[in-house]
Amino acid sequence: MESFWAELRKIPPITRFLCGSSLAVTIPVLMNMVSAYRIIFVPELVLQKFELWRVYTSFFLGSGGINYIFEFVMLYRTADQLESGSYARNSADFAYQLLIAAASIIVATRPLSAMIFGRPLLMCLTYLSSALAPLGAQTSLMGLVTFPVTYLPYVMVGMDLLMGGPGAAAQSVAGAVVGHFWWWGVWGGTVGGRGGRLEAFGRAPGWMRSLVGDTAPPPPAGAGPGAGAGANAGVGAGVHVIPPRRTVATGGGSGTSTGYNWGSGQRLGQN
Repeated sequence: MESFWAELRKIPPITRFLCGSSLAVTIPVLMNMVSAYRIIFVPELVLQKFELWRVYTSFFLGSGGINYIFEFVMLYRTADQLESGSYARNSADFAYQLLIAAASIIVATRPLSAMIFGRPLLMCLTYLSSALAPLGAQTSLMGLVTFPVTYLPYVMVGMDLLMGGPGAAAQSVAGAVVGHFWWWGVWGGTVGGRGGRLEAFGRAPGWMRSLVGDTAPPPPAGAGPGAGAGANAGVGAGVHVIPPRRTVATGGGSGTSTGYNWGSGQRLGQN
């Protein structure tokens, strides 16, 4: 048991919070312990009855069956890659910007009357992770079709359109739009992440750093949100990421050879 908790503590704090929240909200609903109606976002009940927990739970209610496993794994991998890569040693900024993104998702999906925001949130994270992927990174959809990893969000929207119809695709597009503004505003719309116009606005305040337990000083202004961390390739469930071709030194000789470092993947989640 101690080894289990030790491994659990190795997961970055925000990723651990997201995955733990997903399990805590979804499993009771799947086991019929809690009605899904008590979980979803209903504006009238939030604003008039002050059922404020719905704002939180509506982001973590997953779909049922095997689909939820794919969604959960995708959430874990995408959040972990962002927090361990682009936001390494800077979980407070990641949490604060994620909080702003969540509020933006609620606003962006109001014309669609969305009551569950899990898919838009996942799409938002996937868009940001894909946008911060190294130049030339490729992804393979279940080993069948290879395409640049930056196209992954659009492929996911297409999958949502086929599986869930125009309504599901529209919600995913809303999440992608929020992810794009996150990338443009905080990261400057560049792979290197030199900092956008909203970079300073995205810096976590003191209360957030205390809440997350992030005692490391924030990167200096103008250094980019990912200073010292490096961008990480976005990997979604059901895809295999192929990093760009690079030179690899061979042992025992002075020459070099080229090759690929193949990534792992899992099935693409669906609504």
